[in-house]
Amino acid sequence: MPKMNCLDDLNVGGRRVFVRVDFNVPLQGGRVKNDARIRAALPTIEHLRRQGARVILASHLGRPKGKRAPEFGLEPVAAKLAEILDDEVRLADDCIGDGARKVAQDLRDGQVAMLENLRFHKAEEANDPVFAAELRKLCDVYVNDAFGCAHRAHASVEALPRLCPERAAGRLMFREVEALSKLLGKVDKPFVAVLGGAKVSDKINVLNNLLGRVDVFVIGGAMANTFLAARGLDLGKSLVEADKLGVARDFLRAAQEKGAEVLLPVDLVVAADADAPAGETVPPDRVGPGRAAFDIGPASVAAFKERIAVAGTVFWNGPLGLFEKPPFAQGTHAIAKAIASCSGFTVAGGGDSVAAIGQAGLEKMFGHVSTGGGASLELLEGLKLPGIAALEE
Repeated sequence: MPKMNCLDDLNVGGRRVFVRVDFNVPLQGGRVKNDARIRAALPTIEHLRRQGARVILASHLGRPKGKRAPEFGLEPVAAKLAEILDDEVRLADDCIGDGARKVAQDLRDGQVAMLENLRFHKAEEANDPVFAAELRKLCDVYVNDAFGCAHRAHASVEALPRLCPERAAGRLMFREVEALSKLLGKVDKPFVAVLGGAKVSDKINVLNNLLGRVDVFVIGGAMANTFLAARGLDLGKSLVEADKLGVARDFLRAAQEKGAEVLLPVDLVVAADADAPAGETVPPDRVGPGRAAFDIGPASVAAFKERIAVAGTVFWNGPLGLFEKPPFAQGTHAIAKAIASCSGFTVAGGGDSVAAIGQAGLEKMFGHVSTGGGASLELLEGLKLPGIAALEE
């Protein structure tokens, strides 16, 4: 666990606190479509308000590419937060400059303001120290509660906290790092890692870093196709990373040497295309030239559930099939329920995994559900995340 200060270590009463949040939420018709990321930051915001802090929230939204774009403005986000807090949230017209400084200076104890989209300035993603210095003029204290952005060396994430002697992790950030760090330390056994998604290339570093820690690797989703192809199977039209077959073989060999079990699908749900009204369940060697695999079959679900049921620790990242399509969602939902029912410590990360958990209404049944897909993977790869490094004592 990195040595970071937490909110309780800060004296914030009557002081301006810059809080980097991840309010990169989906919008529809000028309104927030899903407010989960906003609500995830509420424990930090409410704590600071109770302590009499003058709260200055900063976030990015979308990819405006360094230009002011009305469709990426944070007005709908500020409106949603005001609705949740049942209190005013003042929105600055920019994140730096005279307007932002006036909004920050006019705040009173317990009040909340929000800066305009940080990414309206190219300097944010460039980690520009001059831009960070301008942000520094707004605050006395820095708090980072945007774990989903911790792997980005951006000005508000990396450069700014280094300019603030008093800095800490917010409630969400601290909880994320604490939960994920447990997976890299001493865990209850057996340790089962369930990894899905599209590409081996996205997960191979995590797979390799967990070798020696994990007892059972459960691999599904399209990335399982590459492992099956590496064993010489013809997967028809299925997504296969042909240039990663050697990587897959190397991992399978290394896992065997380390004594780790690797479970691959023993049956697949296949169809001519993703829009098919239904699929057919076949063994992996019977996909056929005109079809592709879009989900794991019931025999695979049963085998995977057997290992998950007795696990002391489970980490899940990536869906087991094309769960966005109802005919191919059964595998992912079944594994989500199996992990939720496990009595061990369970952690899930990645946008698709979190979405599947939400669809099944299982959020409260997991030990921890991470808000940061890329950040959680990089942390489990053993990488030093810029946003965390900048907070360390």
